[in-house]
Amino acid sequence: MAFFDFLSNDVGIDLGTANTLIHVRHKGIVINEPTVVAVDKQTDKVVAIGAEAKRMVGRTPGDIIAVRPLKDGVITAITSVEALLKDFLRRSMKYSLFVRPRVVCGVPSGSTEVEKRAVYDSLAQAGAREVYLVAEPMAAAIGMDIPVEDPSGNMVVDIGGGTSEIAVIALYGIVCDASVRVGGDEIDEAIVLYLKKTYSLLVGESTAEQIKMKIGSAWPLEEELEMEVKGRDLVAGIPKTMRIKSEEIREAIKEPIDRIVGAVKQALEQTPPELSADILDKGIVLTGGGAMLRGLDELLMRETELPVNVIDEPLDRVVLGTAKILENFEKYKKVLLPSGR
Repeated sequence: MAFFDFLSNDVGIDLGTANTLIHVRHKGIVINEPTVVAVDKQTDKVVAIGAEAKRMVGRTPGDIIAVRPLKDGVITAITSVEALLKDFLRRSMKYSLFVRPRVVCGVPSGSTEVEKRAVYDSLAQAGAREVYLVAEPMAAAIGMDIPVEDPSGNMVVDIGGGTSEIAVIALYGIVCDASVRVGGDEIDEAIVLYLKKTYSLLVGESTAEQIKMKIGSAWPLEEELEMEVKGRDLVAGIPKTMRIKSEEIREAIKEPIDRIVGAVKQALEQTPPELSADILDKGIVLTGGGAMLRGLDELLMRETELPVNVIDEPLDRVVLGTAKILENFEKYKKVLLPSGR
């Protein structure tokens, strides 16, 4: 039986706006690559996927476009998503391609039935034998070893590339949640817009992401940072280099950050009093790539007057949660979403 168990190919997927992670049973996380597909406009043929395609963003010749097939956690280019999933699944399971995998995939908690169906169909088309969907905050909670079966409430704030999801979890369910289509992408866009308006400096999304990671913050830093930024001068039309300070970037990203904080407060207002008492004791848990923004925990602490904890390796938690669901399927069956099938 153990031999067939080894060949069963249980696959957990975090299909994110920015990155896709794939966990294969007995092998761990085997794929962690950008959710990007490069397509030849003339032939509609996929020419690169994942990390290779991301390197092409903003650098491709006119006939090749690098697309991100998810926007705000929602599939916007279904054929590109199918190609990406097919490629990632093929690369994940080199050793036993003859067994089609059983898949658990995380989806935003605010997904509509149509959006969930699109994910389900894409995975089925990509070669999955069985497809199960789980809300990302629930998967993240399971990935953090939070006992989701307990009657005691836990608040998880999962900030991804396209969405920020806030969920209060108890007794295998999401008691109340708030989902805003704001995440790392909107923060990057705010940086691009700020540099354009303030300095007539045009930078690409990869540069904006670098700025966010190197000097971005949501709360004043003990020691403010600065960095050199290269872009194109919109007035002179030539390349230009400038030094940008962390205070400026904090101001630039204030609006999307405020929307995330507002969603957290909204979820807290909807929380039943008994569970509010639990959250007061345990605090809020921050996860997802956005959790790594400096000072976000401090800002949330000040705004909510609750303890805020940033989990280690926040990017991996959703995919680790999907893997744990597959490992203990009977226990976690209750957290799976109806897929409309």
